[in-house]
Amino acid sequence: MNQHTDDPIPAFDDDAHEREWLAQERAMRRERLQLDPASDDARGRRYCLLARALREPLPEALPADFAQQLAARVAAAPARQPVTGGSFESALTLALAIALAIAAVAVVAMYGRAWLPSFVTLLPTPHAPATRWLLTLAGCLGASWLLGRWQQHIDGPTA
Repeated sequence: MNQHTDDPIPAFDDDAHEREWLAQERAMRRERLQLDPASDDARGRRYCLLARALREPLPEALPADFAQQLAARVAAAPARQPVTGGSFESALTLALAIALAIAAVAVVAMYGRAWLPSFVTLLPTPHAPATRWLLTLAGCLGASWLLGRWQQHIDGPTA
């Protein structure tokens, strides 16, 4: 199977893997020696192309006008239309959400008497100090959300 003594070739469990590795090595050697790849098969030419690409140095930095080139590409690209709610996937998602809501209402109606009192005992009593703090927290969160929405309305929609 692996009878090479002069090259450090790893031992392969499969002849196909060894042939593939040898084809890669042969292509790298031919590329290193700059031999004509015309006599190679298609796989050898692909490996030569890959070896050539790996030998080329990477660019050091972006070009000086990179931002201008990118802006020109973006401007030349066709504008995407916003996704409307009329797509098939949206209809399926809406149908699934409605089915889950109906199922949740049905489960609460059928089994709510058994486990709903357990959740009621977890809630604080109306005159407990924690209730006032929870209401204060809810008020602060609500006021922050409303102020944020108002600010967006004044500034206009951002892209």
